[in-house]
Amino acid sequence: MSNSSPPSKPSAPHAAETSPADTLHRVLRLANKLMAPFSTYLEHRYKISLNEFRLLMLIGRNPHTASHELAEMTGVNPMSVSRAVAALQKHGRIMVERDPGNKRRKTLILTDEGQRLYGLMRPQTDKVATYLVSDLASREVDMLNQYLDTLVDTLEAVDAEGNSRFLEFTRPEGEDELAT
Repeated sequence: MSNSSPPSKPSAPHAAETSPADTLHRVLRLANKLMAPFSTYLEHRYKISLNEFRLLMLIGRNPHTASHELAEMTGVNPMSVSRAVAALQKHGRIMVERDPGNKRRKTLILTDEGQRLYGLMRPQTDKVATYLVSDLASREVDMLNQYLDTLVDTLEAVDAEGNSRFLEFTRPEGEDELAT
């Protein structure tokens, strides 16, 4: 077999044949594929979990961000963010500081070790981002971002009482209240 041409791909189902479940499967598959470089090149080498990596990258790009803001930015639940923050602190990668303008607010900043790690991992992150959109024209990247923003807005929508419309819609039959 020659390596001169790319392997043939199975044809995608026509739009009429694509169900919402098919779309969800594609989104989940995309998310898993995007994590391959992390697990292959970074996770074991730097002894860092996926959530820790994501937070480290965000704190590097957005210094003095609070934990609850990171939870909103990532869509990761606050408990998982709290665990990742604790692990990053334990390994000397971030520090927690009181916001001088708001004594109740605690912000996160990278330590020297965190800066070093951020500097090592940022180019890999940029390569993943560049490769992801490399076969798309500029207008297609813009359209993709619009679609992604719409999907995130849909998932973040709340009703008049402040409840997540997504969680309410996906509540299992017969369950009256969300587990706390």
